[in-house]
Amino acid sequence: MWKKEDAKPQGVADNSPAPAVSSKAPAATPASTPLSPSALPVSTRAAACISQGIRIKGEVTGSEDLFVDGLVDGKLNLMNGSLTIGPNGFVKADVNAREVIVRGKIEGKVTGRDKVQLWSTGQVTGEVQTDRLAIEEGALLKGKVEAGKQPVKASETKAAAATATTKTSDSTAFSSGTAAD
Repeated sequence: MWKKEDAKPQGVADNSPAPAVSSKAPAATPASTPLSPSALPVSTRAAACISQGIRIKGEVTGSEDLFVDGLVDGKLNLMNGSLTIGPNGFVKADVNAREVIVRGKIEGKVTGRDKVQLWSTGQVTGEVQTDRLAIEEGALLKGKVEAGKQPVKASETKAAAATATTKTSDSTAFSSGTAAD
């Protein structure tokens, strides 16, 4: 004999209770449900992570964001990335990144092209060079600090001036030629 369920046309919803799911079947993940554009995170990039208990000795380079909550000894160079030192992180290295956020400890030269932030739990021993520096109450900073926009080098000033005079002399010659007509 046939059952009523077999006779249903495709696309018709079944109101019967859902079958029991065994514990071995994979559960539905939140990522499989579509999200509205307003619910999406601002940045789709996830930061790489050196978690607590991980020790790295050597040179770390890249162009992505990095979160360090472990130990790094050597050099850290993140071309366009942001470096965050977590509260358990300890970095004994020369650091070069677009942005450096310190919640743990750094020993060495810290270069943050855009910004360096020291949270209340942050400690920096060494040299800090950045355009913008923010220090929360309770943070510790020992060493040399260079903050603010760096002056333009003399060779760059001469090149910019030479370009500007070439452009103005071209337009001046054009203007004087048209005035004579």
